[in-house]
Amino acid sequence: MQSFIDQSVSFIENHQAWAGLVVGLLAFGESLVLVGILLPGTTVLIIVGGLVGAGIVQPLPVLLAAMIGAALGDTVSYFLGRWLGRGVVHKWPLRRYRREVARARLFFHRYGFAAVFVGRFFGPVRATVPLVAGMMGMHRRRFQIANILSAIIWAPAVLSPGWLVAKGAGSIPELDVTSFFGIAAIAAIAAIIVAVIVLKLRAKRQPSRAS
Repeated sequence: MQSFIDQSVSFIENHQAWAGLVVGLLAFGESLVLVGILLPGTTVLIIVGGLVGAGIVQPLPVLLAAMIGAALGDTVSYFLGRWLGRGVVHKWPLRRYRREVARARLFFHRYGFAAVFVGRFFGPVRATVPLVAGMMGMHRRRFQIANILSAIIWAPAVLSPGWLVAKGAGSIPELDVTSFFGIAAIAAIAAIIVAVIVLKLRAKRQPSRAS
C-alpha cells in the first residue's frame, strides 16, 4: 500500500499535466464497490491536496476530476447493484465482504437518501452503500441527486487537510483560484458537520415515534 501511495504521488509531482486524470481515477476507484475497500485512494488525495496548497498542482483540474470520478464510481456501483440484485452478496467476490455489505444495508435501510449522501464520507460504507442502493431498488433520480451533491462536497473535503497543512492554518492566502479551493473546502466541511447532526437528530426521533 505504501509503495502505491509513494508511486502515485511521485507520478503526479513529475507529470503535473496528468494530475487531473490520476486524481479522477483514484476518486473513481475509491467510490467503486470492492475496489474502494482495498484502494488507499483517500491517503493519496490528501497528499495531493498538499501539492495543491504548495502550488505544485493546479487546483481546479484536480477538484473537478475528483468530483467527476467520485460520482462515476458511485454510479457504476449503483447500476451493478440493480443489475446483479440482492443475491450478489452470496457470490464471489462479495461473499467475502458480507459484513461490510450488511453494515451498508442497515445504514441505507435506516437513512435512505441521506445514507447515499453521507455514506461517501465514511470509509466503512463508502464503497458499498451505492451497491446496496441499487440492490434495494432506490429510484435513479433520487440516487443521482444524492450522489452528485455528495461528490461536489466530498472532493474539496478530502483534499482540504493536505491543502491546509501546506498553506498553514493560520495564514490567509491572497484571493486567487487557490483561495477558492480553500473556501470550497471549508464549506464542504461545514456541510458534512450539518449532515451528521441531521442524521443524529433523525436517529433520536425514530425511537420516540416507534413508542
